[in-house]
Order: sequence, then C-alpha cells, then structure tokens
Amino acid sequence: MPSSPWIAIGLTLFIWWFSTGAILWGAKRMERHSHAAQTRAVIFALPVAIFGGWLFWGTTGDVGITSIYGACISAILIWGWVEFAFLTGVICGPNRSPLPEGRPAWERFLRAWGAIAYHDMLLAGVLIAMGIASWHLPNQFAFWTFAVLLFARISAQLNLFLGVSQVNTDFLPDRLAHMASHFRIARMNMLFPLSISLLTLAAGCWVERALHYDDPGLVAGFAMLGALTILALVEHWMMMSRLPDDRLWRWLLPDASLSTKTKQAQDGL
Repeated sequence: MPSSPWIAIGLTLFIWWFSTGAILWGAKRMERHSHAAQTRAVIFALPVAIFGGWLFWGTTGDVGITSIYGACISAILIWGWVEFAFLTGVICGPNRSPLPEGRPAWERFLRAWGAIAYHDMLLAGVLIAMGIASWHLPNQFAFWTFAVLLFARISAQLNLFLGVSQVNTDFLPDRLAHMASHFRIARMNMLFPLSISLLTLAAGCWVERALHYDDPGLVAGFAMLGALTILALVEHWMMMSRLPDDRLWRWLLPDASLSTKTKQAQDGL
C-alpha cells in the first residue's frame, strides 16, 4: 500500500465522495419501490457490512500500513450500510410524521429524536462494539474513524435542529421527507461555534500525530483521520454558507432543479 500521507488524504477524499454518491444513488433508485422492496435491498447489501466487520476484526492486531488502510475502510463500509438503511427508511425511527406547527422546544426535540432514534442508536451500538473489540489492541483506527463520523453526524443533526443558514433536503428520499420539518433556518445557533471548535481541535490533533510519527502506517492512518475530520469541518461551514456543495452529487438526481422539500425547508417549515 502507498505510504505517502498525501496519497492517504487523496484516497480518503475519493472514498468519501464515491461512497456518498453510491449510497445516494442506491437510495434514489429504491425511492419509488415499496417498503418491502427497500427492506430486501438493505438485506441484500448486508454483505458490505459483514465484509467491513470481517476486515475490522482482521486488522485490529496489526499496525502495518495495509492493516491501517483496511481498518479505516472497514469503518466506512459498516457506516455506509447503516446510512443506506437509513436513507431507504428501513432503519430510522418510530416517528414518521411531520412536525406540527407551534410545538414547544422540548416537544420538537423529542419528535426530532423519534425520527432518527433507531438509526443513531445503531450507530452508537456499533461504535461501542468496535471499542470493546479493539480494546488494548494495536490497531484502533477503525474505531476512531467511526467515532469521527458519528461525532460529525450528531453535531450536524443538532445544528440542523437548532438552525443553520442553508438546509439542503434534495437528497432526502420521499420516505424521509417529514424530517425536513425538524430543520430550521437561522443565521447562527449557540452550538455551532462549539462544533467548529471541537472539529478544528480534533483535526489539529490528528495532523500533529501524523507529523509526530515516522512509521508510514501510523502517518497514513492519522492523515486519513485528519482528512475525514477536515471534511466534517468543511461540511459544517457549508451549512452556514450559501455555497452549492450539493453539486458534488447533483448529477445523481433525476431532476436538477430545486426540490419542493428544499423550498419548504428554506421557508422554515
């Protein structure tokens, strides 16, 4: 495997772009099918998660560069399957209804949590399982990769709930259209500065670790973690800007125009 940290960063960027596009494309392909067909699609995709689990377990005992690449990729494979299950509406939450108008903040939060509860609990359970399985073992890069993805996801969800400048729901399938009602448009919220600070601190720590070690495997691993964290940081800033980040995957949509769901979200529904 290549030992250059720049190759590791480039590979991370490609995997992030390609895997996100593949998940969105697959979810869009299943959008017009029945819930039973979507469930079957998630089951048929399960070997991706199983292979990711096998790759994770097979790399925990070795810190060679191939194993570290494999560990990071294993976390992304498992994460990707869970995201596909979420976007198809198979694993999301018990609340499938839009938020009624005029609800107090505490009820808004409970309803928003109910819309994603099963998905987030599954992600948290996977992270705990990976932490226990790799405890005291040399290669914990899969655990940290998954942890970065999960922290960034939770932070993004909370910021969307509290309010951000740009809400893009074009990639939300119809089965998850009710989630747009839980998002808010706002110039700023109290959590955003903390989210940015923590992500910046984490990115700096990963970069410092990459510069500290001489071992090519460790350098590549920390470079990949740093790249993922910086991507999460950029995605957070995108929520507070008007930059069209969705163009990276716009070609996946059958209609390139602004969707009704996005217009509704931008009207503050």
